[in-house]
Amino acid sequence: MVIPVHDVNPVRGTPWVTYALIAVNVYVFLSTPGMAGNVAGDGDLAQLCHLQAFLDHYAAVPQELIHHRMPRLVPTGDVGLGPNGAGCLVAPPDYDKSPPLSVLTAMFLHGSWLHLLGNMLFLLIFGNNVEDRMGHVRFAVFYGVCGYAAGYGFALFNAGSSEPLIGASGAIAGVLGAYLVLYPRARVWVLVPFLVFLPLRLPAWLVLGFWFGLQAVYSSGEGVTDAGTVAYTAHVVGFLAGMLIAWPLRPGTPPPPEPRGLLFGRRARPSW
Repeated sequence: MVIPVHDVNPVRGTPWVTYALIAVNVYVFLSTPGMAGNVAGDGDLAQLCHLQAFLDHYAAVPQELIHHRMPRLVPTGDVGLGPNGAGCLVAPPDYDKSPPLSVLTAMFLHGSWLHLLGNMLFLLIFGNNVEDRMGHVRFAVFYGVCGYAAGYGFALFNAGSSEPLIGASGAIAGVLGAYLVLYPRARVWVLVPFLVFLPLRLPAWLVLGFWFGLQAVYSSGEGVTDAGTVAYTAHVVGFLAGMLIAWPLRPGTPPPPEPRGLLFGRRARPSW
């Protein structure tokens, strides 16, 4: 896996929507009840139950998206005693939940610092150029559409799942798909783990194509042990949605600067 750190593709204006999305995601993560203790590893059962109830309320659940109805029992956020000892209580829901709206709220929820920072890194690197090309308002709408496509796409392939779906990665995958269509030859600085992290400057089509290929393989359950906890299918659907939406903008997109004589971030020697 390669880790992108910067792209050689300047923007004409300030990507306010990209910055706002990052700020809101960080704020929501820090404000999520019980998340601080869970992330630090010192959360007690009460915090865990509170977090579970919060996520079940605001996350997107495939069963709810497909059948458009709430389950009979949901976590209450309280701790109780059962046959197997202490655990999180469940009861009939005392709130109304809109499954379509839950797709939007789920885009701003993350389960860990690694989950959050990984998503925000990709959004920061690739979102600014896509926003620069589309404009602020169209980019905000585009981001939401890709997130909804990813959420419902995942639900269609996992209609029986009751596991909460959270994270901005589906929408951000759409941003990556758009970037691939609009700036395939832009250079991206990446870190490649090989004994140490090697910095290389690679074309975007290679970096993003490799990323998409991994998501497609992982979505089938091949070569990965956590296929049930990471929504790889949502990444694939979001990426394809982003490519399709951005395709009409491709003809009028100015090419990024590409210094001559550069190959994989190093200047190629003359052939004479």
